Amino acid sequence: MPTAVAPLEERAAKVTVALPSGTVIGDTVLKVESFKGIPFADPPVGSLRLRPPKRLSRPLGTFDATGIAPSCPQMFLSSDALGVVGGVLTDLLSIPFLQPVAGQEDCLSVSVQRPAGTKAGDKLPVLFWIFGGGFELGSTLMYDGTSLLTTAVDQNQPFIFVAVNYRVAGFGFMPGAEILRDGSANLGLLDQRMGLEWVADNIAAFGGDPDKVTIWGESAGSISVLDQMALYGGNATYNGKPLFRGAIMNSGTMVPADPVDCPKGQHIYDTVVRNAGCAGQADTLACLRGLPYNKFLQAANSVPGLLSYSSVALSYLPRPDGVVLPDSPDRLVAQGRYYAVPMIVGDQEDEGTLFALFQPNLTTTNEMAQYLKDYFFPAPSMQQLRDMVGNWNPILTNGSPFRTGVFNEWYPGFKRLAAILGDLVFTLTRRVFLEVATEVNPDVPAWSYLASYNFGTPVMGTFHGSDLLQIFYGILPNNAMRSCRTYYYNFLYNLDPNVGVTRYARWPKWTESKTLMWFEKANSNSLLKDDFRQGSSDWIAANVDMMHV
Repeated sequence: MPTAVAPLEERAAKVTVALPSGTVIGDTVLKVESFKGIPFADPPVGSLRLRPPKRLSRPLGTFDATGIAPSCPQMFLSSDALGVVGGVLTDLLSIPFLQPVAGQEDCLSVSVQRPAGTKAGDKLPVLFWIFGGGFELGSTLMYDGTSLLTTAVDQNQPFIFVAVNYRVAGFGFMPGAEILRDGSANLGLLDQRMGLEWVADNIAAFGGDPDKVTIWGESAGSISVLDQMALYGGNATYNGKPLFRGAIMNSGTMVPADPVDCPKGQHIYDTVVRNAGCAGQADTLACLRGLPYNKFLQAANSVPGLLSYSSVALSYLPRPDGVVLPDSPDRLVAQGRYYAVPMIVGDQEDEGTLFALFQPNLTTTNEMAQYLKDYFFPAPSMQQLRDMVGNWNPILTNGSPFRTGVFNEWYPGFKRLAAILGDLVFTLTRRVFLEVATEVNPDVPAWSYLASYNFGTPVMGTFHGSDLLQIFYGILPNNAMRSCRTYYYNFLYNLDPNVGVTRYARWPKWTESKTLMWFEKANSNSLLKDDFRQGSSDWIAANVDMMHV
């Protein structure tokens, strides 16, 4: 008679780690030990809603970290938006930040994963993951590091994977003069920073080395990586030591932004206040803090979202507040007021296609310029914006998805708008950032890439977020996945993607003739000169100060 096999959950071996504040219980599955949802702050509820995080004030005790890490409150994607996405390509719906999850306010936690058998004193390097989602949604729940760790162990480069939950949308990035006066801006960035401080205090007990932390993010998480470098004008120290020594940015660098109390920010705040029923109150911020959770969630989510007509003209995003972000990130970088560390930074070839699905009425230069004026950039004149749009040729063969001739025009003007949005927010802004950063800090190395391994995907090309499927999860264990991971692990260990495992071609520093590693195809890489659409990037560089959102 065959022996009954216990369910996987029952077969998962328990493992414990002793911390200064208590004991954490994790589990072991597929030779990876996981500790999920370890709290690092007091629950940001009640009077702590819309306030900077408060370090956990109670002893952790014995904490069961074998369950599901609660997500922070989400700005839900509409069914209409998901319908458009799914109508283009069903595979898009497998991108982690498009997965619907329920959230709760008591959510500030870190999740830690390590190779089975790792122990205190092993001093493994630490990869600190910051998820993306347009600063509106996302969760550590969506990201499991098992595949990453398995590859690393196989090539004798084990590490500790840490993911941080931070507040998003109206809970984490509420703008407005009231928020500024209260000292409660950029809460999501402060959550991330406190997560890094938790790593400094506790990761040695898990076998990690707090002196060898690399921060890594995608999309809004990538933008957050640069913001962490710029936080407090470049002060990245805690207890006298740096919180990280390297940075990896996938699809996102600097987002030039107006202050927390700018007209758009104030409009967002006033809209939330009105929809919350707090208009006319003597203290509208106190009113928001006192609302039942569901009522505040509904009000906070009443403003335009990411996958909608307004696209990446985000309602919620990091904005200068004079303290946490002393100035707009582009200015902080130009002034050298950021913590410059070795970095890898790059993009998918067709970053803008996902965000250009929702504007079928923008078919002319004037319409696109008016759209950018209304939703993105209030400072430039209409003529300036027409001049800007003119830098992207309307001929179909020049649009995104790139290198696809006259094909993939979802609606008239789609490919041009996709090129504009992708370049302005991601691809060419990356180049402008590198030009400034390498001039300000010429001795700090940087490597850059372009990924095209999904070339040929209808309408979308190598779309924003597709690296999550290829590289993070390794769904396709091809050369793109294996080589990119190896470069990253070499960087994690040695702050140089070429030092360590050497089975792949040398990746030149970006300053070597502005050369990119081109993850050109699923099964082959090459090098690419970073000079495509140079006229457009020159325009961005010359006009960045008026391109604040």
